[in-house]
Amino acid sequence: MQRRRNFDKREEKNLFNIEDWTPITEIGKRVKSHEITSIEQIFHEGKRIEEREIVDALLPDLKNEIVEIMNVQRMTKNNRKAKFRVISIVGDGKGHVGIGAGKNIEVRAAIESSVNDAKMNIIPVIFGCGSWQCQCGTTHSLPITVKGKCSSIEVILKPAPRGLGIVASKHVKKMLELAGVKDLWSFSSGRTRSRYNMVLAVYRALQNINHLKNIEALEHDHAAYEHDAV
Repeated sequence: MQRRRNFDKREEKNLFNIEDWTPITEIGKRVKSHEITSIEQIFHEGKRIEEREIVDALLPDLKNEIVEIMNVQRMTKNNRKAKFRVISIVGDGKGHVGIGAGKNIEVRAAIESSVNDAKMNIIPVIFGCGSWQCQCGTTHSLPITVKGKCSSIEVILKPAPRGLGIVASKHVKKMLELAGVKDLWSFSSGRTRSRYNMVLAVYRALQNINHLKNIEALEHDHAAYEHDAV
């Protein structure tokens, strides 16, 4: 009988130490020097996160969930090369979520690669109470109805009244929980068996809220500039 491997419990915890990290990007150097103390500052500046240590330093309570593990193959001149492809989602339950993919010949390495990719793709999630049935004014759901599309899959996220919960499929519900959403209706169409495309469509729907916020901010700044010019 094969003995089950006992993993060290310390591997399950976040052992990141900012003092042992040598950043290579400008944003990373500003994070280590404590010039940037919140990830919201990076989002506000519109900078891209290119080091996963930035997220480890600013979001230490980040959790991850594996969506799918697949065996993929690639044909070469000699033979077929088999690898494992892992899809992961990360979130802190407080308005931050990301999705990533990773490949490797070993499952553990593929998982680490996908989690690191998800950290670098993390986005902010704007909360609100956009349900006409509730109007409580708290931040338990989304402020508006948004759509997201990936390949043939289209997902609609609609604000729900307080106390309803998240009405969605298993992986979509887990992603929204990691983002921090408490009440929501989810409607989907297309080839929903593809888990990667499904959660990616949800990711793009949440991202569209940020785009709408940026458009409103630009319109407000433009109106203020015209008023000052007059």
